[in-house]
Amino acid sequence: MIGLNTAAIYVLQTLGSLYLLIVLMRFVLQLVRANFYNPLCQFIVRATQPLLKPLRRIIPSLFGLDMSSLVLAIIVQMILMALTLLLMFGTTGDPLSLLIWSIIGVTALFLKIFFFALIISVILSWVAPASHNPGAELINQICEPALAPFRKIVPNLGGLDISPILAFLVLKLLDMLVINNLAAMSGMPDVLRLLM
Repeated sequence: MIGLNTAAIYVLQTLGSLYLLIVLMRFVLQLVRANFYNPLCQFIVRATQPLLKPLRRIIPSLFGLDMSSLVLAIIVQMILMALTLLLMFGTTGDPLSLLIWSIIGVTALFLKIFFFALIISVILSWVAPASHNPGAELINQICEPALAPFRKIVPNLGGLDISPILAFLVLKLLDMLVINNLAAMSGMPDVLRLLM
């Protein structure tokens, strides 16, 4: 029975995390003003539209951003965490704790999207600097807003752009000092940290 539960948790977290990533990417695409005609953006829109459409009727936009995708990400994270706890311990936990843990988890994933986008961007700049691939275009559109503040304060060193290094450091510090401490202070079970 324990083996079955472990397998069920693995499948749940893998598939659920993939959909959660797609939902949160929908929010990120708006945030960075990505090109929605990009085939990858079109896929993300189609994958999230069925659940976002009814949410838009009750959740208002804020600062020009459609907040329903962010709310949906938190809801998906809550469901994943509740089901994980149910399979592991036979209880879903209290709703307030689930909400807090879900917000922490979604924030952690939000930072990871930018972190890994930066890694891919750096690799692409070495191996395919002039690529017009839809994936490369989307990665660059995600990275530019994250790098812009650092480019303002760090001079270009003879064609060497060190702004990604600073962005990596800041994102990693936020994850280590803020996200991990919030997870610990809120009493988040270790099994749920796999969803972050």
